[in-house]
Amino acid sequence: MSHPELLNGLFDIAEHYDAIFCDIWGVLHNGRQHFPPAYEALRKFKAERGPVILISNSPRPRESLIEQLASLGIMDDAFSDVISSGDATREYLKKFAPQGSAWKVGPERDSVIYEGIDIDLSGTPQTATFISCTGPFDDENDTLDQYQHAFTLAAQRKIVMICANPDKVVQRGDKIIMCAGSLADLYASLGGPVIMAGKPYAPIYELCYQSLEKITGKSHDKTRIVAIGDGLPTDVLGANGQGLDLIFIAAGIHALEATNAQGVLDPLLLKAVLDTQMANAKYVADALRWK
Repeated sequence: MSHPELLNGLFDIAEHYDAIFCDIWGVLHNGRQHFPPAYEALRKFKAERGPVILISNSPRPRESLIEQLASLGIMDDAFSDVISSGDATREYLKKFAPQGSAWKVGPERDSVIYEGIDIDLSGTPQTATFISCTGPFDDENDTLDQYQHAFTLAAQRKIVMICANPDKVVQRGDKIIMCAGSLADLYASLGGPVIMAGKPYAPIYELCYQSLEKITGKSHDKTRIVAIGDGLPTDVLGANGQGLDLIFIAAGIHALEATNAQGVLDPLLLKAVLDTQMANAKYVADALRWK
């Protein structure tokens, strides 16, 4: 398989696509501030070509995520809709909630995912019927070791963990922060069953296709959709699984692996990274920009 094409800007390929599925964190912002060139690229595409669906593994539902984007200066002139792992996960929570209590693992700020769902969150590793995991309790300071004992107790009971964010890590400012996906990996390694709805899994993409068809009023053509993302196990494998062309933004969590000794993005190095997961990307860029 050939190495990805080095892309200068979205303008160079925009004419080949009618819609975009774009990751948010790492591509459009870093959790502290938005990236103006990326914002401008999406704004231009939406104005000149077609819909931009933002697709995020955030455990927050759509409305909460749009508020967060606005707080970072990202408005709807750059996107047509927002689809989150939180939205897809809520469907699983609704199915499991009647079965009994959930052990809630995650920070208080993620509680918005439970709004409007009749769910008992009083469960513990010893008593819960299932686990709802949105992330570490304290993603700035927690380590996996802190969860080993409680997860072992729950895994022995074989209760399902519903993981609202398949991301393992994310870059916040200049820090790499642990996400719910790392906790799900630990739980699975202990023998616990895990369900995930976000990228790279199909449920979140189904919501994207539904949104696209609602916006355009016609069925979608996957060959005319380009995905954009920076996460190999999520964005890349998700796009590959859906048969979508992909622009891999080799920055942030994969920057060091894909740049040469001179600090320049090297498509051959990136191909070696992709090959470790038997993945592929049609295009690669060091950042999302229009030109």
